[in-house]
Amino acid sequence: MGPVVFAFVLAAVAWLLVVGDLVRRHRPTWHWYLIGYPATACRVVLTWRKVTVLNDLAVSRRPPRGLLGDLVVKGDPLRPVAPRISFPRANRLGLTMTVRLHAGQTPATFMKSADALTHAWKVHAVRVTSPERGLVLLTATATDPLQRPGLATAPAELLSALIGVMENGGAWVMNLRLVPHWLIAGATRSGKSTLLARLITELAPQPVALVGIDCKGGMELGLFTGRLSALATCRREAVAVLTALVVDMQERMSACRSAGVRSIWELPDKLRPVPVVVLVDEIAELYLSDGTREGKAEAEQCSTLLLRLAQLGAALGMHLVVAGQRVGSDLGTGVTALRAQLGGRICHRVNDPGTAEMALGDLNKDAVVVAQSITAEERGVAVCTGPDGGWSRARSHLTSTEEAVATTARHVATTPELPTLTGALNAPEGDTE
Repeated sequence: MGPVVFAFVLAAVAWLLVVGDLVRRHRPTWHWYLIGYPATACRVVLTWRKVTVLNDLAVSRRPPRGLLGDLVVKGDPLRPVAPRISFPRANRLGLTMTVRLHAGQTPATFMKSADALTHAWKVHAVRVTSPERGLVLLTATATDPLQRPGLATAPAELLSALIGVMENGGAWVMNLRLVPHWLIAGATRSGKSTLLARLITELAPQPVALVGIDCKGGMELGLFTGRLSALATCRREAVAVLTALVVDMQERMSACRSAGVRSIWELPDKLRPVPVVVLVDEIAELYLSDGTREGKAEAEQCSTLLLRLAQLGAALGMHLVVAGQRVGSDLGTGVTALRAQLGGRICHRVNDPGTAEMALGDLNKDAVVVAQSITAEERGVAVCTGPDGGWSRARSHLTSTEEAVATTARHVATTPELPTLTGALNAPEGDTE
């Protein structure tokens, strides 16, 4: 009877292991709630005091002293006191805990210990935030949610594009009404071009004018020519297009001033001009000069015109999306000035630390470190900013070139006509007025 029972128990354990592996692969959420969460929660509770002591997150209280005649009587030796923590609460991607800080403690010490908490609890990552004074919220992510991002949903809205999924499982949305201008940095094969294709695909059905500036001969944005109101394929054409846009912007300013409003969105529908989204692929091509006087003049013109659009365009329905493999201060002071006007930032894997610093350094140093840790295998993964000023890891949905071209081709009829841009590109060489 003994061997039979042993064989039965062994078979049951093997069956549970097989079923558990199937659930983990095909129903990861079920596996997390049934197995992963209980094990991780116990690990957090059992290791909390030890982790806080080893990472200087505990506070040592001074022992009590008393007088007994002429003798000083000391109390117990120093004992570290760990901050109080709530019981871990499960969610679909991991768990959260609230820590009540001791007097004198700050969230910064917990942020420095995030990696130690990640290894101690055997989770993918631990994010530290402070929802209110005296409290720290620890958010542990069980696995990388960007490895297999699901198709999130977002409400349809003008100038809003569903790009992908955030690391918290929510939708990654670029809303140009909330954040009018964006900077996208990324090395070759990091996912930058895929993100631009996704953005164009999302904006194509909307009553929006798309203007492309691709000084690599139009190799990237030229695929979507049918849906673009204008496409500049060299710096001379870029100067002409940007000059025409600035003239159009001034006309919009005059219309708003005559109507007594401060933005085109306050104008009646019949008087409101069409919104314009300017897509610049490889910004360095506009700023690098070949050393000639003409080349320097064109680079300075591009710098000035882009800066004017970024400074004044938001209220007038003109939006910039600037992308580049390398975005550094070595391109000139104009790039740094333009960067300050681009409130939205997206940084994929980059080849040099200066580009990550330029994209995210003025917002959050931690975001720079996270962006530099993106590997070559994580195509489409990026660090992005949100409307609230925070940052998060995200991954764009894979939109193939064929799908993007087919989508834009279906909406060629909705391409708005901008006569000023057409005239600018058809003007004789050297005439950009």
